[in-house]
Formats: sequence, C-alpha cells, structure tokens
Amino acid sequence: MVFAEKYGPWALVAGASDGVGAALAETLAERGLNVVLVARREAKLREVADGIAERMAVETKVVAVDLSAAGATETICAATEGLEIGYLAYCAGADPEFSPFLAKPIASAEAMLERNCAVPMRLCHHFAPAMVERGRGGILIFGSGAGFVGGPNMVAYGASKAFDMVFAEALWSELHGSGVDVVGLILGKTDTPALRTLEHSRGNIASLDETPEGAAPVALVVETAMSNMANGPTVYVGADMAAAAGMFASMSRNDAVRMMTQMIDSAMGD
Repeated sequence: MVFAEKYGPWALVAGASDGVGAALAETLAERGLNVVLVARREAKLREVADGIAERMAVETKVVAVDLSAAGATETICAATEGLEIGYLAYCAGADPEFSPFLAKPIASAEAMLERNCAVPMRLCHHFAPAMVERGRGGILIFGSGAGFVGGPNMVAYGASKAFDMVFAEALWSELHGSGVDVVGLILGKTDTPALRTLEHSRGNIASLDETPEGAAPVALVVETAMSNMANGPTVYVGADMAAAAGMFASMSRNDAVRMMTQMIDSAMGD
C-alpha cells in the first residue's frame, strides 16, 4: 500500500516546532500527507508550516498549545475535529535542564509527566479507534535510552520515557492485528537545537553551530522512523542504542543502575 494511503490523509506531529519533529513533519508531507503541527511556540510552527507549503502540495494546520498545560489534549482534539488523522507522532518531551531532581520544584517533574505520559496516552485513546475502524494507520511514540534504567539528573524524564516505551509496546500488542502500526522509537543523544543549547550552556561546545560529540543526526532518526513503521513494537535508532539496550538487558537491574550512574557522572566530570 502506498504510504499516503496507509497513513493519510492527515498526520499529527506533536513537538513539530524544530529538531526531529519539524524534520518528521516535512518528510511526512513529502510522502503526501497533510500535516497538523503541534507545539508551544506558534511562530516556529508557522515557520515550519510555511516551509512545507512552499515545497509540497499538501495542507498544513498549526495548533499552538503547551503540552504540559491543563486541557492540552482537549485543545488538540477540538482543533482537529473533522480531520481524518491516519498518523500520530508524539515527538515532544525532551528535558532541556538535565539537573538533579531535588534541585527543581516538583512542578517541573509534574509537567514532565503530563507532557510525556498523560498527553500521548490521551491522544492515542482519542485517535486510535478511528484508525482501527478504518483498518489502517500509524502511531509513533518517541522514547529514549534514558528509559532503559534509572540515572542521575533525569529522574522524572527517565521514568517518563520508560512509560513511553512500555506503553508503545503494550499498545502494539493490542493493535498489531488491526492494520494499525505502532512503534516506540528509542533515541539516544540526538543533534537537536535543544541538545545544542544544553551542551553550550554546560561548556561542552563553543557555539550553537557545533554538533555535540556522539550526537546522532536528525536525518538518521527520521529515516529510521519512516523505514520501520511495520517493525514494531520497539525500534532503536542507530547501532549504539541497540547495543546499549542489549547491554543493560544482560545485567541485573542494580548493576545497570550503577553503570548508568557511573557513565553520567563520568560525562559530567564528577
């Protein structure tokens, strides 16, 4: 089946203002899907939407909403009423701070859980039934290697990404015979504007034009996602991430936590 027939006519990409989300939205448009772009920064969303409209003969729709705010899901559902969403991608939820749990107000962790766990769960519950009824569609949920095992400076983030990984696997287990593809895409360090900003603030790169050491290109993430929609439930981006998953799986939970802690402490210079 042609991609647009399988996953169209509309895709919804949450976290589409820059980085992987913007690149994914553009690639979906290249494949012939109309795209709903969702994120907090309306000006950035419109910039991405205008770029898509200039190059591709598809429709776009911008929904500016803070995904950690109360009512975010309702806002998205109301804005897409009447649209046939055949592809749902949840790319939002990166942690721009990477700091100790106790160094931040609890509201920061609560916002992380809302954005990374509650909202994607609600969106899947809203959009998946129509996909199942049509017998076609796709759901892509971005996970992270931070969800493999607990580690410092990413307490709420790692926990939320563990939720995302298991949620995608479980949803795949229920929908895999329905014609709806579900993939949990597990990313490692990725060369996004958010990562460059974080690494620059920590003095690891001299300017925002530099690529952080060991960061995978955005193009690899998008290509992996696009070529593996039928290969769920869990897909790793890059050989290093697949190797890390195997390594942690071969260890006891306690040993894995100790290793993750040592790795992060070493990277932080502690």
